[in-house]
Amino acid sequence: MSLWEKNVRKVIPYVPGEQPKQANIIKLNTNENPYPPAPGVQQVLADFSAEELRLYPDPEIRDLVDAIAADKGLDSNQVFVGVGSDDVLAMAFLTFFGSDDPVLFPDITYSFYDVWAELFRIPYEVQPLDENFSIVASDYKKKNGGIVIPNPNAPTGVEEPEGTLEAIIADNPDSIVIIDEAYVDFGAKSVLPLIDKYDNLLVVQTFSKSRSLAGSRIGFAMGNPKLIAYLNDCKYSFNSYTMDRITILLGKAAVEDREYFEQQVKRIVDTREWTKKELAGMGFVMPDSKANFVFASHERVDAKTIFEKLKQKGIYVRYFNKPRIDNCLRITIGTDEEMKALMVALQDILSSK
Repeated sequence: MSLWEKNVRKVIPYVPGEQPKQANIIKLNTNENPYPPAPGVQQVLADFSAEELRLYPDPEIRDLVDAIAADKGLDSNQVFVGVGSDDVLAMAFLTFFGSDDPVLFPDITYSFYDVWAELFRIPYEVQPLDENFSIVASDYKKKNGGIVIPNPNAPTGVEEPEGTLEAIIADNPDSIVIIDEAYVDFGAKSVLPLIDKYDNLLVVQTFSKSRSLAGSRIGFAMGNPKLIAYLNDCKYSFNSYTMDRITILLGKAAVEDREYFEQQVKRIVDTREWTKKELAGMGFVMPDSKANFVFASHERVDAKTIFEKLKQKGIYVRYFNKPRIDNCLRITIGTDEEMKALMVALQDILSSK
């Protein structure tokens, strides 16, 4: 080992879903929205002049912050915007989790949480979900340096009752509680109304899923003005210009077209419910997902075999080779045509076993 390597900050990185390069595949492995963003997004691209790129963007991202605040019924000083919810969450970890006590989050959850904790040298403890992939609320009633809970959870899709989440928030007034609502628009209930009741609550959402802008990277956090001010202080100490001029305009156009947003979310929810019934009829079992994916295992054929055989057929789903979930597949909800093709492929695979 070179001498300089002893000073390198070594971490095990987050591994995103595979991004295949070949054409004519069905990609159901990264929870992307199968439908295009709002029509106004395309109009922004058509009208944008490259001349504007010589100028720095607004460091306050004011147009987009104001649009999100208006859509959510908040004041602008209750909204923080970042480059995808990953950026927002990372900044929240850096800002709020400075205690020597461990941050708590579930053992089966978004696998970036422990990466950020390791990267920023934040102590943490994972709390096991129960046999139904639900949180055990009593696990979060101990001394901690912060709490992170995704709702609905990823990769399970399970929604926690609002009462469970509020109890955890209320029981931890000395810690920041982050509720990561990346998938909330697909049928779960947001805890956003609680930000006026609890000054330790930060709610994080994203444009990547329900607003079809995963390629533009827009995430946002909502909380009381003091929390948002602390986040901005940390952001401006790290990188003042975090979002480019085009993305700010694209996000504003997307959030202002609520009718289109609601139509596309309904399409995905309807397809998800159809998918659940079809999979159950083939012998799959799964939690009741409130996200844009399902988390399924088969009663007879192991998940890795199904994953590999689907890939051979040009259909990509997500397989996690991890304890407790290594016999489950996370399947993104695609278009009706894509999901029907998936069912045909699964029938073929299952009939050959």
